[in-house]
Amino acid sequence: MAIPAGAYAEAHRASIADPDSFWRAAARAVTWTREPDQVLDDANAPFYRWFPDGELNTCANALDRHVAAGRADQLALIYDSPVTGSDRTYTYAQLLDEVARCAGTLRRLGVVKGDRVVIYMPMVPEAVIAMLACARLGAVHSVVFGGFAPAELAARIDDAQPVVVVSASCGIEPARVVPYKPMLDRALELATHAPQHCLILQREQLTADLEAGRDLDWADVVADAPAADPVSVAATDPLYVLYTSGTTGKPKGIVRDNGGHAVALLWSMRNIYGIEPGDVYWAASDIGWVVGHSYIVYAPLLLGATTVLYEGKPIGTPDPGAFWRVISQYGVKALFTAPTAFRAIRKEDPNGEYLAKYDISVLRCLFLAGERLDPDTYHWAATQLGIPVVDHWWQTETGWPIAANLMGLEPMPIKPGSPTVPVPGYDVRVLRPNGEECAPDEEGAICVKLPLPPGTLPTLWGDDDRYVAAYLSAFPGYYLTGDGGYIDADGYLFVMGRTDDVINVAGHRLSAGSMEAVIASHPAVAECAVIGVTDSLKGQVPRGLVVLKAGVEIEPEQLRAELVAAVREQIGAVAVFKLVDIVPALPKTRSGKILRKTMRGIADGRDEPLPSTIEDPGVLDRLRPILGR
Repeated sequence: MAIPAGAYAEAHRASIADPDSFWRAAARAVTWTREPDQVLDDANAPFYRWFPDGELNTCANALDRHVAAGRADQLALIYDSPVTGSDRTYTYAQLLDEVARCAGTLRRLGVVKGDRVVIYMPMVPEAVIAMLACARLGAVHSVVFGGFAPAELAARIDDAQPVVVVSASCGIEPARVVPYKPMLDRALELATHAPQHCLILQREQLTADLEAGRDLDWADVVADAPAADPVSVAATDPLYVLYTSGTTGKPKGIVRDNGGHAVALLWSMRNIYGIEPGDVYWAASDIGWVVGHSYIVYAPLLLGATTVLYEGKPIGTPDPGAFWRVISQYGVKALFTAPTAFRAIRKEDPNGEYLAKYDISVLRCLFLAGERLDPDTYHWAATQLGIPVVDHWWQTETGWPIAANLMGLEPMPIKPGSPTVPVPGYDVRVLRPNGEECAPDEEGAICVKLPLPPGTLPTLWGDDDRYVAAYLSAFPGYYLTGDGGYIDADGYLFVMGRTDDVINVAGHRLSAGSMEAVIASHPAVAECAVIGVTDSLKGQVPRGLVVLKAGVEIEPEQLRAELVAAVREQIGAVAVFKLVDIVPALPKTRSGKILRKTMRGIADGRDEPLPSTIEDPGVLDRLRPILGR
């Protein structure tokens, strides 16, 4: 199944052979205040810059130009909140009005072009409004996931040094209200940098105490603020800083510029996601993550589509039919979420009984990313929905997909377990430790040959040296993704997991992802993780942790025997796979990533610090006795 010569092959070839022409053409979709003459500035490699002499305003591209072009009355934003039982909609004209007055408020508070604003908010429209208001002023926003612990918030405040922090009185989970303001107050006590003001959205579920002189009530100051006009900025000026999660040390601030970001996201909406202006698009993520930045806020609005902002969960708000209700109610054409969401839905509703209650015939495609899509989850989703299920792969650092099945350019045959092919602009190579390219089907380090395309990180906030050391030093001339995998003989990329998830069994390097794919195919398994644990004889051995599907009853020894036999048959005896535990749940970050490294440390007897992004520390507490056996 070799990749045929067609629209994709030609686009990818052109993007690598002549990136200037390719991205110059893509840049015509953006409205510039100063058209760029130069496309790529490589004079200071490896610090490449795109459209260095161009100027624009990202907010004006997302709102003003659509209002001027006749889309004033089209819905721009749909807010749906099952946790509060409320919803709101904003046309492009209404959203522009809200954003312009929020920008006027920030300007009154002293925010000017180049200043930073930290946004620490739940999934409410005001969070999107604040992001766009910063972009309108040419200020740099740094969104911190709502509910992050005070120490983590303090570290980000100290690094970004904001003039203003925008927050809310609380976030709302299905079973509890999460007070944000006390965590913000504590973070400001811990931080060495003191913002001039805090702008607080008071929610009716909890009213926060405001500190006189520093804290301002959103409702009091935004309503009568003068509207601010968009400020033109250089294409290379930063739009936002988004910090990658970590357990210790100074967080890494991923920088996103204005020009390359707008060009890349606009190109991706049509060519990858198959979305056109006026379509309803839903990225079921959070604005605290890169998916929320790129595909809840910026990309749909840059295109002139309608975006959905969902304050809820895939299950429990109120049931496993939550996603289907939203798709049916609002006419969602494409859904983008994480495989974890579908594993949760499948676990609660394996036969699709809740799905049958809704008409979702408008849905044309499901996109999954954020973690490896195991073939079993892929097959379940594809069978239940009867539409293309597209695995695609990218990172906070890149801001948009590295590999995908380009549904708007040229859909390709799907290979379960593969995010298909490198996206135009990305020259993906799989390298051996000595820097040589791997043969087809040979696993190695997945890298991208420089320069990275527009929209990717140009550096880390205030730390060029760390950018080079973390991403560019392992293989000179290449960006190190940190993931391992292979490219098959047909040119399809397979991402097997982080390179630190490789298990070294008696000198044999084995992919945890390969074993997880085998285990996940068992009909009793809802989700699983494989970690490498220390063994006195072999160095490391794999250990499987398995969550059963709802209602499944199976003897642990029977399941262990069947899984061991399956791994032996499909991976080989060299894997020495013998350890299997059935667990009630797997510890995850709030974005759905399984905490394999943390579990590995606990199993090896190390006192692993809890990541700040952990969704439910109680899950890990319940696993400690099992992991410690």
